[in-house]
Amino acid sequence: MTPRPPFPPFDEITAAKKVQAAEDAWNTRDPERVSLAYTEDSVWRNRDKHVVGRAQIVEFLTAKWERELDYALRKELWGFRGNRIAVRFQYESHNADGQWFRSYGNELWEFSDEGLMRRREASINDHPIDESDRRIFGTRPEAEYGVTFPVF
Repeated sequence: MTPRPPFPPFDEITAAKKVQAAEDAWNTRDPERVSLAYTEDSVWRNRDKHVVGRAQIVEFLTAKWERELDYALRKELWGFRGNRIAVRFQYESHNADGQWFRSYGNELWEFSDEGLMRRREASINDHPIDESDRRIFGTRPEAEYGVTFPVF
């Protein structure tokens, strides 16, 4: 396993860096790349799905991004303590029929000493939106790192 700094215990600066790194990776929509941030035996709960290990993470993310087209994500640090980080997030995507959605959620993360995520729990709600109501386009410009995103 290749270590992934920053390492726990987190402070506000290192926790924010970890959150931004996760946002940047997920916005690539590259399941293999994203999976490298997790331990080999990482355990996920994502909505009603349970995923264990990198192979299942890749499989899960591949299917996700085949369904959720033009996916674009924003994450925000919500809290941290020791080797744990809480995140709130929003992403937008559309389905094959062209219906756009804004998805809101919260994640709880737990990290190994090597800075790899070994546990991820995500609760997510989807809200249909009109394409004209979109507000998340591609990756976040560096000038907007750390900027809080509106809930509505």
